[in-house]
Amino acid sequence: MKAMWALLAALCLIPAVARADEASPKVISLDDGDQLGRVSDEATEIDDGPYKRQVVFYRTNYAPGTIVISTQERFLYLVLGNNRALRYGIGVGRQGFQWSGMVTITRKTAWPDWTPPPEMIARQPYLPRFMAGGPGNPLGARALYLGATVYRIHGTNAPETIGTAVSSGCFRLVNGDVVDLFDRTPIGTKVVIRQAPEL
Repeated sequence: MKAMWALLAALCLIPAVARADEASPKVISLDDGDQLGRVSDEATEIDDGPYKRQVVFYRTNYAPGTIVISTQERFLYLVLGNNRALRYGIGVGRQGFQWSGMVTITRKTAWPDWTPPPEMIARQPYLPRFMAGGPGNPLGARALYLGATVYRIHGTNAPETIGTAVSSGCFRLVNGDVVDLFDRTPIGTKVVIRQAPEL
């Protein structure tokens, strides 16, 4: 008898579980690896592992204050001088969306709005044409705009994408790191984007 009651109770739960699954919101995955509506935390940090923000030995001829991005390594270096740099883990452009060159930071924004460029909308017509800045915005807590390009160094509400190649050409940091970099970097900062590590 106990077994029969247990079976009936289990059968009663099945429709409830199915309804709960049907009611859960569907999240659209963007081609830059972020997700609309996911809540981000401005204080998000990477606590351990290779992508944790840290001061490292870094020999370079670039002046202190220069940002060097190594796409292959998945690191952004803020040159400190004396063979040291502050290293941040980043996410980079996926295959076909990686680029290199030298630009400057032309604009900085806290909790930036997001307007997908026409090229991205052409690839994904379901994207919103505009999204106000805030915790659910794919650009995260801060954005540093790179020259006259459509690319940015920005935060992300998907910290698991750090160390991967998933974006449409932008460089992403966890929100805690992009806030730190934002506070250290003035407009006019030189940014060097390299495909290979500096020798």
